[in-house]
Amino acid sequence: MIKNCSIEVGSQNLHIETGRIARQASGSVVITYGETIVLVTVVATNEVRAGIDFLPLTVEYQEMSYAGGHIPGNFFRRDMGRPSEKETLTSRLIDRPLRPLFPEDYHYETQIIATVLSTDKKNDADMLAIVGASTALEISDIPFMGPIAGVRVGRLNGNFITNPTLDEQADSDINMIVAGNRAGVVMVEGGGQFISESEMIEAIFYGHEALLPILDMQEELKRDIGKPKRIIPSGLVDEDLKQKVVEIAESSLNDVIITRDKMLRQEKRREAGDFVVDKLSDSFKGRESEISDAFHELEKNMIRRMILEDEKRIDGRSFNEVRQIECVVGLLPRVHGSALFTRGETQALALTTLGTERDEQKIESIYGEYFRPFILHYNFPPYSVGEAKRLGGPGRREIGHGALARRALLPVIPDKEKFKYCVRVVSEILESNGSSSMATVCGGCLSLMDAGVPIKEPVAGVAMGLVSDGAKTAILTDIIGDEDHYGDMDFKVAGTRGGITALQMDIKIDGISKDVMQQALEQAREGRLFILEQMDKAISTPRGQISDFAPIVTSMKVKPDKVRVVIGQGGKTIREISNTSGARIDVEDDGTVSISAADRKCVDVAIDLIKGITQEAEVDKLYMGKVVKIMDFGAFVEIFPGTDGLVHISQLDKERVNKVTDVLNEGDEVLVKVLEVAANGKIRLSRKAALGEKLT
Repeated sequence: MIKNCSIEVGSQNLHIETGRIARQASGSVVITYGETIVLVTVVATNEVRAGIDFLPLTVEYQEMSYAGGHIPGNFFRRDMGRPSEKETLTSRLIDRPLRPLFPEDYHYETQIIATVLSTDKKNDADMLAIVGASTALEISDIPFMGPIAGVRVGRLNGNFITNPTLDEQADSDINMIVAGNRAGVVMVEGGGQFISESEMIEAIFYGHEALLPILDMQEELKRDIGKPKRIIPSGLVDEDLKQKVVEIAESSLNDVIITRDKMLRQEKRREAGDFVVDKLSDSFKGRESEISDAFHELEKNMIRRMILEDEKRIDGRSFNEVRQIECVVGLLPRVHGSALFTRGETQALALTTLGTERDEQKIESIYGEYFRPFILHYNFPPYSVGEAKRLGGPGRREIGHGALARRALLPVIPDKEKFKYCVRVVSEILESNGSSSMATVCGGCLSLMDAGVPIKEPVAGVAMGLVSDGAKTAILTDIIGDEDHYGDMDFKVAGTRGGITALQMDIKIDGISKDVMQQALEQAREGRLFILEQMDKAISTPRGQISDFAPIVTSMKVKPDKVRVVIGQGGKTIREISNTSGARIDVEDDGTVSISAADRKCVDVAIDLIKGITQEAEVDKLYMGKVVKIMDFGAFVEIFPGTDGLVHISQLDKERVNKVTDVLNEGDEVLVKVLEVAANGKIRLSRKAALGEKLT
């Protein structure tokens, strides 16, 4: 049965169709906005694989090249290989609000695939994928505590807009994704240009209001064509086993949850857990995993109870206290900029490298191509958490954390007109116990200043947590790993003293209220200001000059009609300049010439050569030229590369000259004066007028 429904969202119609294609999937929808079309399917297996005691959910978002009218540039000419950064980040956007909404006992392998079939290159497909995934789950037989919906919020000229186009996003001072259900906001991802906390709250709840009609549409589809939900066997709770675990483990866990050192706490937890399993293995044979689950549930309950009832945290801090911070800059002598940022047991080594325009990252997508002059990469080696694993390429987590940190720092990066360099920041996480992405923001900012990048103002970030039992709520500043794991919210906020530049929020409960979010943002602002004060002690403003080991990058202007002179026939001239000077030369159609080299001498040589071939003759000025051609009526003299003029036979000498070769021959050097530069560019020269004068 084919079913269609539409509503107006923002400035356009959002249309959902189901029942026509991909009918063998557990649920499938085609969602259209403008001329951007996304197919979203969801499939779940009918049996639980042995040994699975978690939610095996995979989410894939793919932008097919045909959607944008492109043929892939790889050898095979097909969409294949590693997902792009945009595809990876969008897969995370879909996954994060959906994952908490599956039943606790649901362990069937489930796959969501969102495929962009068409793009009008105006409307982003990521929001459609979030809505489509929720809708496909709603109408399927898969148990799901939805629906949820997502919208993008922009702000142009002080006015909020829903689902701004790509052009509107570029002009907006707020660009944020908000996902939610009827209970409240469940996910936020985005940033802005130094936005105040009150403005950010307003934007978030504007987005929540805008997504409510999309929930209505999904519920209508579910009522009309939704499949009956499959029955999930509930795990039997053995109260006797749980009570035995409490009796044996509670006292040892009391010591575990107040152990401040992370590695020592993990060791004590491991010992306590092994002791419980050994103690109960005879009474509950073959049920070791149940014993372990009961042990971890007890630990979770004890930590949450300690926070809510005793108002104590694992490491003894107050709720709004940031861990001890240490900042060191300039610790690697040959690196263009370096900083070590340590906050408690989280440590990031941030390195800044300066490059030329040719080093910019080329981004290819279904929306077109563009270049990225500011790059940030985040690495999370296994030793940072005391593990030994195979090193591989960056995963979704690394790409997501790097994108968040880049978004936080991007608003303070100077424009290319003011700073010609390509800038790359790499964050190596050396230790991790809570919010290494925010440590990357802080360390990255310090390394940028150490490199002499003239950032607009320093940026810092802090991660907030939440523990709530419905009656009581505790908001925690600068959460550690266990508080993140056992808490109800992970809320990362980054910005300057002037306002927020990036934020990311995920929650594990139904939704978050406006009052709680306001308190969390205000507490985050206080934490951010404290961290900025600590960073100032190491370096508060960018260094006055870049590293001696960084390339020299500069630019100059020539007249647009001189561009062809600089390039030369087939690029001959520009290659000669580059080979002679040792500098890289790039020329734009508007006459901008970018010059880069390893040292200043190479740049100076290139500038002199370019000035030499692009300079223009000045009337009454003397030039030492070279005779390039002899004619009966005079001699053509090249006064600088690419520019010559005529010395008429009457201007060769003060005496009458019968034959040009009596005075000049090809290859001779001769001092001449410019008599006239005609409107058509022809130059009249005189040897006679230069006699007796000296070139200064």
